[in-house]
Amino acid sequence: MKTLLLSLTLVLLAGCARGPQIDTRFVSANQDSRVQYIVLHYTSTDFLHSLALLTHGEVSAHYLIDEDPATVYQLVDENRRAWHAGESQWQGRTWLNASSIGIELVNRGYDDTPDGRVWYPFSDAQIDALIGLLKDLMKRHGLRPGSIIGHMDIAPQRKVDPGPLFPWKRLGEAGLIPWPNAGEVARKQVLLAAQLPNVLWFQHQLSSQGYAVPENGVLDQATRNVLAAFQMKYRPARYDGEPDAQTAALLLVLNTAR
Repeated sequence: MKTLLLSLTLVLLAGCARGPQIDTRFVSANQDSRVQYIVLHYTSTDFLHSLALLTHGEVSAHYLIDEDPATVYQLVDENRRAWHAGESQWQGRTWLNASSIGIELVNRGYDDTPDGRVWYPFSDAQIDALIGLLKDLMKRHGLRPGSIIGHMDIAPQRKVDPGPLFPWKRLGEAGLIPWPNAGEVARKQVLLAAQLPNVLWFQHQLSSQGYAVPENGVLDQATRNVLAAFQMKYRPARYDGEPDAQTAALLLVLNTAR
């Protein structure tokens, strides 16, 4: 009798150890990937320090791409949340860690010098490696062009990465993000220069892009920061946060094509 009771106890314990029995034969068609966005960053430091921060510091990312050689390292499984976005918002979604993949590029970012801010460029090989990774991620997660954004886009009041030297246009040429037609922008710019839209128009257009921006008709610092983030992406030669005809034309062409 004792032997029988012991055997039954062991069977029950084994069942508990395996967890509940779950039938997975039926799959709902109403689902998509947890991943809705891919957020690009630079690390502001060299590879070894970047690796230490992202593996043992208070932040993390799913992928780290070194400069030389241009190697892609996976640091967090895509099904798990990495701590890379912080307080953030895009297209009405907030705290994007839970719905995004974070990619960090080894890059020093910038230095502030007596002659102004000096930014560090990205190597062609590093961007080639990034584009290859992005194409794979977009395909596997069923993401559309426009799902790739910068840290400056989702947190324009406190972040500027990946900065004005990041080659967003190359991502546009690869079909990864929407890119405005230069001829159409030039035609719209001529028309808009004759009558520049008011600040509220700019705020509405930036909101349509996905930015969290005040919509109060006032050119306050928060609005300037969002304008600068947009300009840094689509017109990096000048990103002063001032509303002008070229910025208006870029916004209009991009939003019309949506």
